[in-house]
Amino acid sequence: MTKSAGMRDVALLAGVSVGTVSNVLNRPDAVSPGTRARVQAAIAELGFVRSESARLLRAGRSQVLALLALDLADPFFVGVLRGAEQAARAADLGVLVMDSASSAATEATHLVMLAQQRVRGVLVTPADASGATLAEFGRARIPYVLVDRDIPGGNGCRVLVDDVAGGAMAVAHLIAGGHRRIAYVAGPLELPQYRDRLEGARQAIAEADPDVELVTLLGARGDVAAGRDAAARMLGLGERPTGVFCGNDLIALGMLQGLFAASVAVPQDVAIVGYDDLEVAAAAVVPLSSIRRPASRVGKEAAELLVEESGAAAGQHVHRELVFQPELVVRASSLGAAASTARNPDS
Repeated sequence: MTKSAGMRDVALLAGVSVGTVSNVLNRPDAVSPGTRARVQAAIAELGFVRSESARLLRAGRSQVLALLALDLADPFFVGVLRGAEQAARAADLGVLVMDSASSAATEATHLVMLAQQRVRGVLVTPADASGATLAEFGRARIPYVLVDRDIPGGNGCRVLVDDVAGGAMAVAHLIAGGHRRIAYVAGPLELPQYRDRLEGARQAIAEADPDVELVTLLGARGDVAAGRDAAARMLGLGERPTGVFCGNDLIALGMLQGLFAASVAVPQDVAIVGYDDLEVAAAAVVPLSSIRRPASRVGKEAAELLVEESGAAAGQHVHRELVFQPELVVRASSLGAAASTARNPDS
């Protein structure tokens, strides 16, 4: 054949109407067995394959979810994507991935494009903290689920990680190790995650020992280079902190590199705790202690909520908020001499 067979070709060969062919494809029980057999034989003879995308567009539903990540360079979102794809596959759906690069303007452009494509739903970590961009997107009546970040007035489902608790765990661990001057190294506090982790650090100090000093070293980015820069700034302080809590593992790796280059031993001279528990954390030259966020589970649960909200039973869907608790994973980077002394006061 020079072109693909269509439903009209099938109908002509089977001697039925196009509507009957459509019923065989979509509601076979509505067609008599004999007629159904003739249509199925015609389909097989012509090699007809219906256009699933056209069918779904006519029905007003897509087979594609979208993940609009805040920064795909952040391995956390790779974990979120893995979980989202797992849930999507279970529902016979695909996942389209886009990156706002932490830009509200880019986020707005991507959301317009997703609305034009009529995706089934969007998993989004908002770059626009005000929520205005998503409020505008809501007019398209496409459901969305907030992932790892809340916004004012958000009216959809949200799947979050308790970063305040995570920050508290990290600093409580350093305090328990005998550290009384601790640095918090992070990217800009405009990002809620860094703010929440700082709040948790302060809570841990207030509860454990208000005399512990917390030094904040903030940068414009949250990557390895930012960690190296923070290490240089920390080494220039008059009194160097002995414990460091980094806002993510990439910063922690940069901190480790910067201290190693300056011949500062980790954990003997400075203990480090990161955040996210990326695979590279355990593989570092000094394995990094870190706060583990269940990225894959976050993505899976968020996608399942989105599938439910955009599916056949959408009318019964109730918006929900899921908050996961992080977990402290202790490795060599935070178990130095001060930690040993704290656990064994007679040694």
